[in-house]
Amino acid sequence: MATTLSDDSLWRRNSKLETFLKRSLERDAYERIRAYEPCVVVSETLNKVFMHVVLSDECIYLTEYSPRTLQQAVHFTHILDIELINDLPDFLRGRERDQSLHIRIVHTSAKDTGKRNINSVKPQTIASSTQQFNYGVSPSMEGISSVLLSTHLAPSENTSWRVSQSSKRGDDCGKGIRKSRSASCPAYPTNLRLALPQALVQPQISPDINPLSGVTATQLWPLTASCRSSVLGRQIKTQEDLKEEEEKKEAELHLYAVSLTSRIYLQLQSSWNSYIMRSTLTLDSVYMKTCSVSTPSPKKQTQHKSSGERTSHLFSQLIGELLQEKISLESLYLLLQELFTATHRNPSIKKFFWRCPELYPFLVKTLEENSQLSQDGLNTIDRLLLSTLVVQTLSVMFRETELEPARLSMLTSKQGGVTAAMLLALVCDPELRPSHTAQLPSSQTPSYTEALQAEYLDAASVLLFEVVMFCLDASRTPHPGHFLTVSWVFRTLKSHPFLPHFMGYQAKQVVLVLSDSKSPLIPSQAVLLYQRCHVLLACLHYSTCLSTHITSEFQEEFRYYVKISGLEDKLPPHYPISLPARHLISQLLSLMLHRP
Repeated sequence: MATTLSDDSLWRRNSKLETFLKRSLERDAYERIRAYEPCVVVSETLNKVFMHVVLSDECIYLTEYSPRTLQQAVHFTHILDIELINDLPDFLRGRERDQSLHIRIVHTSAKDTGKRNINSVKPQTIASSTQQFNYGVSPSMEGISSVLLSTHLAPSENTSWRVSQSSKRGDDCGKGIRKSRSASCPAYPTNLRLALPQALVQPQISPDINPLSGVTATQLWPLTASCRSSVLGRQIKTQEDLKEEEEKKEAELHLYAVSLTSRIYLQLQSSWNSYIMRSTLTLDSVYMKTCSVSTPSPKKQTQHKSSGERTSHLFSQLIGELLQEKISLESLYLLLQELFTATHRNPSIKKFFWRCPELYPFLVKTLEENSQLSQDGLNTIDRLLLSTLVVQTLSVMFRETELEPARLSMLTSKQGGVTAAMLLALVCDPELRPSHTAQLPSSQTPSYTEALQAEYLDAASVLLFEVVMFCLDASRTPHPGHFLTVSWVFRTLKSHPFLPHFMGYQAKQVVLVLSDSKSPLIPSQAVLLYQRCHVLLACLHYSTCLSTHITSEFQEEFRYYVKISGLEDKLPPHYPISLPARHLISQLLSLMLHRP
């Protein structure tokens, strides 16, 4: 599974459920399971059933509290919104009712997803339609009082050098379930058509007959308009009509967590956030090529897999070379590039990164030194390249590691001193001073340096987004060690002389992107816009001085250049991130225009 959590007071394991999941899912799908938690489930087919909600990095599974069957409830592709509902369920009583957490997941219905899932489950986990959709309320609710469990997670056993399949979209999650079925459950074709009665089939017209000479349309097609509007006619729809109706239909999945220590809402939000960004970036061929990520054939993938010990050995070897004394700038850059690319190919390396006590402080120290030298105009080109790579590597290590306990320990070590140093080194003056371009070689123009500076500022925005999202999750989980809040981030940066200019640059980029021509953004630009909007919203909510600065400097630009009506042109609907990004931009625009 995805990770290990050591705090047994908050995280308890369910070995029976984990064994069932391991038996029911393919190995790769099992390793992408992020969390599980018992909840009361309400949907179109389930009525107040106490079940295990199993969360992967691509979809939500459901299984009985005593697991027998596994079904995919909803894929992240179909989710439109995830929100908390402030109410008290009337079907719970006492302590369970008072400490319940109501989560509503709005999604588009996808009947084909459910069929793929049922067809893919092992024979012993297949449930009949009666077993799956006709649960009674009382038997399902009886065990709640004695099983107030919090979110469960399990360790990952496989840490292999391979190309991760977590970036695949669509029905990969269904493909991850083992594909075997019993003889009593045949494989039904997915391209079934309704068999039309013979009387409704349009007669073939002979080519020798002129349809306009003495033959009326009613004679050729005896089904009149009144017949077509009959009950039978209304029930017969083309596949295109059915598909269009399914795409427009919305459904809701309600989860009621019954534990004060529940983290299912935060994990859902985090997993969905990660999925929409990851799946949008996979649409960008330039980004995929830059990160050296590809989708290999199954045969090649098997060849790339290796044991966890092998992965650990290779990682230790690489870190030993990185941490050696008096390493040259070029060697450092090449080794970091190797680490960055390997992490994209095998996300399990992130776990080794956070468990290595020297690497995170080393990268922060490298960023500090390069930031200072770049501000002084010394070796600007090389320093900008190295700083950008360091920031990009840190961003990758932050992404989708919120459940790794070693990350929290590392970020809070020394009272957050290393993390504070990273934030202060991250922020810089977005404007290049003359000293930065005075000593450039003739082959490198000032515009080249400006392009590198812009690339660094983009990378810095991504890393700041990751830190803000981490702190938001930490602030929502009361714990003595969680002093890293969003307010702490802005208090740390408050003394930085370039902070207002840095955040002003982020706001300016949002305006420029949205006020440009109607040409759509490429996927990587759409993701960066989404991340920048999150950072700006955090500034408006948690920093009074930054909120005042941003609104006073850019309120008119947002008013006249950012139009909600033009977002559909900028963010194509086939981008998974488009709809959440539009909601985010609407929130940002509302705050910008209504702040005094």
